[in-house]
Amino acid sequence: MLYIWNIEKIIQQTLSQHNLKINYESSNSLTVPMSYNVSHNTIRFNYLKINGYIAKLNIRQPKEDLVRIVLYRVLGYYLDFKKNKHDTRILMYGDDKEKTDLKNLIEKNAWIYGRTLVPGELISAYDRMYELDKVLL
Repeated sequence: MLYIWNIEKIIQQTLSQHNLKINYESSNSLTVPMSYNVSHNTIRFNYLKINGYIAKLNIRQPKEDLVRIVLYRVLGYYLDFKKNKHDTRILMYGDDKEKTDLKNLIEKNAWIYGRTLVPGELISAYDRMYELDKVLL
């Protein structure tokens, strides 16, 4: 099991490696393993959800690498919001189709942009997690 301080260290090292100025914090009330909040420029993570998520994966990688892969995807959200100014008002006021379309676009972009940060030795595991994530979440 990876504890909060293990995950914080992975996040800190990865952000430093890519020269990204993003805040991070643990949140036991988070319903997903990790998320990015564009309003606060903050990555939040729930260490119990992260451990549960990586336990479900059938990828032979050290747990630390799997956390990095989850983080790269979350960093993809950061990069997407930085490059594309999505009209997030749609998520509150749009019709169901508009909401679904925007959510799907943001999700797809997060995986694509996140992949640009992944080191070569983790690319195949990242791609495998992308395929598994469609089933798990």
